[in-house]
Amino acid sequence: MSNSTISIHPSWKRVLEDQFSSSYFLKLREFLLEEKKQYPIFPPGKQIFSAFDRTPFESVKVVIIGQDPYHQPGQANGLCFSVSPGVSKPPSLNNIFKELETDLGIPVPKTGNLEPWADQGVLLLNATLTVRQAQAGSHQGKGWETFTDAVIKKVSDEKTGVVFLLWGRYAHSKEELIDKNKHFILKAAHPSPLARGAFFGCKHFSKTNELLKQQGLEPIDWRLEK
Repeated sequence: MSNSTISIHPSWKRVLEDQFSSSYFLKLREFLLEEKKQYPIFPPGKQIFSAFDRTPFESVKVVIIGQDPYHQPGQANGLCFSVSPGVSKPPSLNNIFKELETDLGIPVPKTGNLEPWADQGVLLLNATLTVRQAQAGSHQGKGWETFTDAVIKKVSDEKTGVVFLLWGRYAHSKEELIDKNKHFILKAAHPSPLARGAFFGCKHFSKTNELLKQQGLEPIDWRLEK
């Protein structure tokens, strides 16, 4: 997991160079190497930085912040809320698609793979980029949050007009990292069923596209199947 071997777009290597060489990141790397000797870790190594590989820094128009990767085999693919092709959609993702259907009339897709969003400039960022199999939150507090907070701060500092979608209390806590004078922040409840439907009606997908169009930017095509 060195800067030279991880699969990550060169634009992010440049922007995050100071993070990769910092002491906390080196400790995180050692932790992951030890974990991997004893437990299955998700997502697979090559996909840990998928969000940064599929969405170059220059392309970022929208940021969605999740918390942890999915912790069951075959689910996590390095993009928050997304699952690998052919994998059943978890409840939160199903609710995201239900809101998308209500908001923009896009039918709920069969796939839960959000790579087409990432390819259009939607940074799908989990606060923690790895997890031990079947143990939610097992890699929290090991350094990932320091790294992903730095990512949010870099986007805020070096870009303008990015739409940040903050779903749930954990994502709301990241608001302090974002310059509200330069960017747009849309907040809603978490799409989890535990939020008892409070996510529904937020219309974040249409609102995001309106904000992008106001800036002369191409809106996101939220369809996963065409």
